Amino acid sequence: MADRTRQRQPLLPTLVKYVEERHEKLAGLLKAGRAADLGEAFEFQGRQYRRTNSKKDQRLLQVEDEPPVRVLDKTTGETANVTLAEDTAFWEWTAVEVLRHSGIRIEELSELTHLSVRQYERPNGEIIALLVIAPSKNDRERVIPMSAELFHAIAQIIRRHTREGRTIPLVSRYDGHDKLWSDRMPFLFQRQIGTIRSVLATGTMLNMLRRTCQKIGETNKAFAGLTFTPHDFRRLFATEVVNGGLPIHIGAALLGHMNLQTTQGYVAVFNEDVVAHYQQFLNNRRTLRPPAEYCEVTEQEWAEFEEHFEKRKVELGNCARPYGTPCQHEHACIRCPVLQINPKMLHRLDELEKDLVLRRKRAESEGWLGEIDGIDKTLTFLRGKRIEAERIRQRTAVHLGLPQVRQRQEP
Repeated sequence: MADRTRQRQPLLPTLVKYVEERHEKLAGLLKAGRAADLGEAFEFQGRQYRRTNSKKDQRLLQVEDEPPVRVLDKTTGETANVTLAEDTAFWEWTAVEVLRHSGIRIEELSELTHLSVRQYERPNGEIIALLVIAPSKNDRERVIPMSAELFHAIAQIIRRHTREGRTIPLVSRYDGHDKLWSDRMPFLFQRQIGTIRSVLATGTMLNMLRRTCQKIGETNKAFAGLTFTPHDFRRLFATEVVNGGLPIHIGAALLGHMNLQTTQGYVAVFNEDVVAHYQQFLNNRRTLRPPAEYCEVTEQEWAEFEEHFEKRKVELGNCARPYGTPCQHEHACIRCPVLQINPKMLHRLDELEKDLVLRRKRAESEGWLGEIDGIDKTLTFLRGKRIEAERIRQRTAVHLGLPQVRQRQEP
């Protein structure tokens, strides 16, 4: 999947440019065709067109306020329903824009409603547009601050539904997973074909993307046999935000992941990005630290460094506290989380446990409740460390196949 993401990332700008330019062209052609009368010829972007004048066109003009515009391209001789083509191009463009700028799932895209658009006022008075995402795979609702590009796409959808003072129609959406019809709601990704108005199905969006990639592939060899899926945009979004410097836990919150490892699996890290980010990290760190710290190590400093690791050796094993830090638990090693038990000292743990059990019996007879609670906690830590030490002892040595120096044979 990481290789799939790397392959599609450089092709994303081409796809975005194509769907945007196609919609702008069809929107302009629709406007020009609607301004022409039935049977009238007109010109658009240097090409000659004629609006059709069939009996069906005449009948629809009498019964509908905005009848579909069908035009004849005089250059190719093909007739096209521009209204339907522009509508399809619009929804494909908005789907690509919302998916790539939000990283939401395709099911969550189809569940967006007018109620999903909220606003938040910061203490300084700045208004932030928010997109509330209904849970798709879990029960956690999440909020995505909208970028300018995402807000533009959402605004275009709302403007399309509410033109001429109308309100967004209330429709019911069929959930293919739950096999249920939803309540009537103002869904954003709804369209009307003929007399039927419904929410765009996920399969319809998949077909739109597949046909577009095939069309681009006719002139661009990079798209030959390649297509984009809605989930590809989700992985591209995760890769962009994380490689762009956003902390991965924030990226997980935007994507709705419960586990950071899931987000890490979505991110396709590029070698050049790794080198660039690491080099930038080193340069920033050097600018923050005093130049005097980058000098040759003295014998005293090296001796202190070695002494630190010598003093980490304790009775039961090794203390893994960081370099230059003292023991913070007053050598109460059994309850210390950084103590690493040496398997050779398991017999010593048995002795300590026996002593603790005797002390607990004495505390019970005397009614020392605080002592009992402390001993129980120590026993819990001790038994946990015993299990860890026994697991280490059971590990067998692994032969790495390292070469060995042959003994020189005397002649």
